[in-house]
Amino acid sequence: MSPSGPALRIGVFGGAFDPPHNAHVALAEAALAQLDLTELHVIPTGQAWHKSRTLTPKEDRLAMARLAFGELTGKVVIDSREVLRDGPTYTLDTLHELQQEQPGAQLVLVMGADQASALPTWHGWQDILGIAIVSVAYRALSTGDVTRFDPKQLPGLPAGARFEALELPAAMDTSATDIRRRVASGVDISSLVPPTVARYIDQHHLYRSA
Repeated sequence: MSPSGPALRIGVFGGAFDPPHNAHVALAEAALAQLDLTELHVIPTGQAWHKSRTLTPKEDRLAMARLAFGELTGKVVIDSREVLRDGPTYTLDTLHELQQEQPGAQLVLVMGADQASALPTWHGWQDILGIAIVSVAYRALSTGDVTRFDPKQLPGLPAGARFEALELPAAMDTSATDIRRRVASGVDISSLVPPTVARYIDQHHLYRSA
């Protein structure tokens, strides 16, 4: 029997995207360029169990994700499954669903080094590492150094856990928290988010102080 073609590689990039910003887009671009993905699922969080604050309505975050990532290659899928899911949102559930939809595909969970360091706080994190390769994005800092994550430092790291490095070329200190604060203070954010997202935030009066 002749061997079948290479397995599909499905990237999974989740987040609140409240709002999505240029660093998010750069990470998605790097994943597409470096990880040999068949497609990349960008998945806005639904009811985030780990967020202490109330997220912006899911309809707005989903719309902004479509605007922010819509200019990328056709390999990007804006996946609404988590915002449509009742109850808390868990990455493990999403990976199980993707496994069922794409049997035999290799799942690649894309995240920043800060998220990777916090993996032991995730629901079912050891099961996640049994299902997906974790691709950790390393970014240059303003000092010229690069943040590095060592998976061996994770307590209880399961045998066989797989990690890949994803290199981000430039310093990106943007955070959604800072963007929301800037909007509330009337500070310009046009250099931090895609133009379509900036317009959406303005037109829908998001993040403004009461």
